[in-house]
Amino acid sequence: MGFKCLGFKHLGFKRAILTVAFVTAASQAFGQAAPAPALEPILAHPKIVKTLDDIKADDGRTFEEQKRITEIPAPPFKEKVRAEYYQKRMQELGLKDAAIDSEGNVIALRKGSAGGRPKLVVSAHLDTVFPEGTDVTVKEKDGAIVAPGIGDDSRGLAALLSLVKAMNGNDVATVGDILFVGTVGEEELGNLRGVKALFRDHRDIDGFISIDGLGITRVVNQATGSHRFEFVFKGPGGHSFQEFGLPSAIHAMGRAIAKISELQPPPDPKTTFTVGTVIGGTSVNAIAAEARMAVDMRSNSTEELLKLEARLLDLVKEAVADENARWKSDKLSVEANMIGDRPAGIVSMDSPIVQATQRAVAAVTRAPRVTFAGSSTDSNIAMSLGIPAVTIGGGGEGGNWHSRNEWFKPTDAWYGPQNALLTVLMLTGLDGVTKPALAVRQGAK
Repeated sequence: MGFKCLGFKHLGFKRAILTVAFVTAASQAFGQAAPAPALEPILAHPKIVKTLDDIKADDGRTFEEQKRITEIPAPPFKEKVRAEYYQKRMQELGLKDAAIDSEGNVIALRKGSAGGRPKLVVSAHLDTVFPEGTDVTVKEKDGAIVAPGIGDDSRGLAALLSLVKAMNGNDVATVGDILFVGTVGEEELGNLRGVKALFRDHRDIDGFISIDGLGITRVVNQATGSHRFEFVFKGPGGHSFQEFGLPSAIHAMGRAIAKISELQPPPDPKTTFTVGTVIGGTSVNAIAAEARMAVDMRSNSTEELLKLEARLLDLVKEAVADENARWKSDKLSVEANMIGDRPAGIVSMDSPIVQATQRAVAAVTRAPRVTFAGSSTDSNIAMSLGIPAVTIGGGGEGGNWHSRNEWFKPTDAWYGPQNALLTVLMLTGLDGVTKPALAVRQGAK
């Protein structure tokens, strides 16, 4: 990436301070009213200098941990084995009370000095998109490590453990509490069930960080909402020759797909759709009695998402009516079942959690190059509840997400846990040095 880092010693430390000051000035220039969280005293503290250096020195071990995690299968709804390993590792790193909750999340509380508040969640997701039986063996190819899930989110899980190890190894004390969580149900039809359960069971959460993705200069502060439906078309079925003239479930589905494909959602706020899967019929010479399709709709705007959903539902009904009319029938019907609901949300640029990420990235990379984006992650739930949240990268380089050829290179990978450390300390406060930038939510218990 062209930058050398860390510790923050001698000229390196001074450059980091200057970069942070530059970002502060840039934030003020953009009219952000809230004061930026304090970072300079944290960077100047000898214990933090050593902690940052230890994270970098531990980079090789963290990479090996990432590979071990990857080779523990964690298909949707079957994360138990990986969760048990993750619980054990948290306990070995000093979080003795780490436990698996009723939903399958691994949760460990690291207490601060202020008696429980503010409480910040730092999380990464345990599950992958890959079905049971997928070969998750880590292989080397063209100078990279290749394996399903090696980056998404094995890197986030490893970065979180690196953070825990460095903080506990250096007795870094915070003012606020930190709840470290390995979540389930982030991918596929998991429908964010892990974080939904987390916020159901823990009403005193004041802020939320998800480590998901790689590049630390990209920060997600906007939750892309999504609605997913399975449509089940049902008809009488029959022989393709002798019963010709009956409506076909597959033909109705085809009509629906054709209509959906002509939708024109707005480019801003970005709004998208796709018919992701189709299945149906029993034989090449049978009029299909049943057909199914799964549809994904997404938008950075709840309003636009609901508009798209309403229009798409109408088009599916029209397709069924057209198929029935074609054969002068009323025997064809359709069921619409919602199978995914991820709410949209946004965290303002003047929020302390957003400013903390800006300042941390600037200090780690020594350049104010943060890009803010929208995406669908575990942070969606917090954002939709009005709880400050961001999703940050775990460090390194990679690509081919959600494919069996997903790859990862540990290029400056230590930036990820270093960035997380500085962000966490600004938000929870470094005991005896800085106050928490994260506010305690009123009315939260």
